[in-house]
Amino acid sequence: MKIKDLLSKEGVSLNQTAADQNTAIDLMVALHDKVGNLNDKAAFKDAIVAREAKGSTAVGMGIAVPHAKTAAANKAGLVAITVPSGVDYKSLDGQPSKLLFMIAAPDGAADTHLEVLSKLMTMLMDQTFTSSLIEAKTPEEFIDLIDKQEDARDKKSSGAESAAPAPTSSGIKLLGVTACPTGIAHTYMAAEALEQAAKDQGLSMKVETDGSGGAKNVLTDAEIKDADVIIIAADKNVEMGRFNGKKVIKASTADAIHHSSDLIGRAVKGDAPVYQHSGSVTSSASLDNESAGRKAYKHLMNGVSHMLPFVIGGGILIAIAFLLDDYSLDPSNFGSNTPVAAWFKSIGGTAFGFMLPILAGFIAQSIADRPGLAVGFVGGALASTGATFAAPGGDIPSAFLGALVAGFAAGYIVLAIRKITDGLPAALEGIKPVLIYPLCGILVIGLVMCAINPLVGALNAWITGVLNGMSSGSIVVLGAILGGMMATDMGGPLNKAAYVFGTAALATASQSDQTGWMIMAAVMVGGMTPPIAIAIATLIFKNKFTEGERKSGPVNFIMGLCFITEGAIPFAAADPLHVIPSLMVGSAVAGALSMAFKCTLMAPHGGIFVFPVVGNVAMYLVALLVGSVVSAVLLGILKKDVTK
Repeated sequence: MKIKDLLSKEGVSLNQTAADQNTAIDLMVALHDKVGNLNDKAAFKDAIVAREAKGSTAVGMGIAVPHAKTAAANKAGLVAITVPSGVDYKSLDGQPSKLLFMIAAPDGAADTHLEVLSKLMTMLMDQTFTSSLIEAKTPEEFIDLIDKQEDARDKKSSGAESAAPAPTSSGIKLLGVTACPTGIAHTYMAAEALEQAAKDQGLSMKVETDGSGGAKNVLTDAEIKDADVIIIAADKNVEMGRFNGKKVIKASTADAIHHSSDLIGRAVKGDAPVYQHSGSVTSSASLDNESAGRKAYKHLMNGVSHMLPFVIGGGILIAIAFLLDDYSLDPSNFGSNTPVAAWFKSIGGTAFGFMLPILAGFIAQSIADRPGLAVGFVGGALASTGATFAAPGGDIPSAFLGALVAGFAAGYIVLAIRKITDGLPAALEGIKPVLIYPLCGILVIGLVMCAINPLVGALNAWITGVLNGMSSGSIVVLGAILGGMMATDMGGPLNKAAYVFGTAALATASQSDQTGWMIMAAVMVGGMTPPIAIAIATLIFKNKFTEGERKSGPVNFIMGLCFITEGAIPFAAADPLHVIPSLMVGSAVAGALSMAFKCTLMAPHGGIFVFPVVGNVAMYLVALLVGSVVSAVLLGILKKDVTK
């Protein structure tokens, strides 16, 4: 397979203009959709944005390589745009990006395409080559340039053009390992930069790449034993036990891409500490080294990410129904008293009703792949109906907590069934996923849910009673905690935990018990505050921010008002010790005030666009403004002046 097999002329768009990073992403996602690489355009963009939230994929030198490995891609593909005037893509070197490739990699597919993509990443380290791509006049010329460069590189790699450089008299032996979270772009660019920097200094260097397709060019025990210095350029955990007692330099992939000569220079001088490993040593084939907690979090987030579109879409429609209805007609039927309101509530309720089956189904799918999906769906539905042995048709709903249990239980039930049936004849292999797994899995999850629904239902009733029994003071404390959590990691586990708690509370709220609506209001205002605070601070305390930050700061007004907390991430990443505490305090104040003012929110998302359905909206705006100003002032106090 060659690069041109993944990149068609329809997937190349030259001489584009892009106002910002989001515009550039939209352009490239549209190209992927146009050439048929996607089965869910919106979900694919969400995956791209989520990857950017971990750190910009603009690697500098005018290049950005956004990428995502997701089920929203139905096949491996590549698209490209050129932006001669440049676009601010939050590059590692602060320079605008002019050449942008976007990689789509499907979940669960063969990884043969990854070697092709890794080759492209290393080719992009040649600045003459990238300049020629930016100057290309037609898509055909663009692809032809890539094809010729690839042929030249393949020929060089085979040894036809030149031999490896002879080591210098220093005789130093260097090894390296590169790894990034997705293992598609930065991993290979960092490896290429290290190898080229070593070559420039007359050294040869072997670099192991821990990419998405697994570890390549793996270092042997003998090579490690003979090595003088090992450079680890990684943004995730790699197996370090094998380097015990060796001189090791630790760096990020960004350091390797932009400062590879400095790293090699340090290695040549022997400027590296001796690594002392504590703990067990795992095999080289298992480099991710994920904890059980991290795996559980990933399974949970797979369910939550698939659930949110149903919650948000359905929840907003239900909120509109309340907005359009007349409470005085029949308080007990509020939301469905008028035909228009009833229509919105019916459609929204249908979408909202999928929340628990979708959550459980996709948690199970993350654990057991596709065979877990049906079993998880059924488990989530049984949590919703509240089936018990005494009342199979429904009696005690276990709601959100029950669906969580159902998702994890379903996934591990299917894994157990898979293991039990491993010894069956090969002739039965074809009927396992269509008969054995769903039949046995659904039967077992039915038994499990009938057993746990009464227990979890009782726990839910206790939690509801505690919330309803809270005094006004304790409710305010809850609002402060939830608001602060929204600003702690802005899209990470704590942020998601607070948001999921809010949506779960929303599902149990009613006109007679508005606690859930109050919780959702506190969660959303806590998430809106950080970007708005950043925007205010960049306008008032200009000496605290770089020129680039001041230019991008005002955009956060829009992101904050739209409830996109992630807008604050680049600023938090640049100065976490000062920025994150400032934002947490302001968000906690906003959440506390929202609770104190008894503000309510019937919709699970939407920012300023759902303010018409906010209860006590004037004081809600006060809570948002006060929280944002508090964070902005703290930023002005805590952040150091930017040195010119």
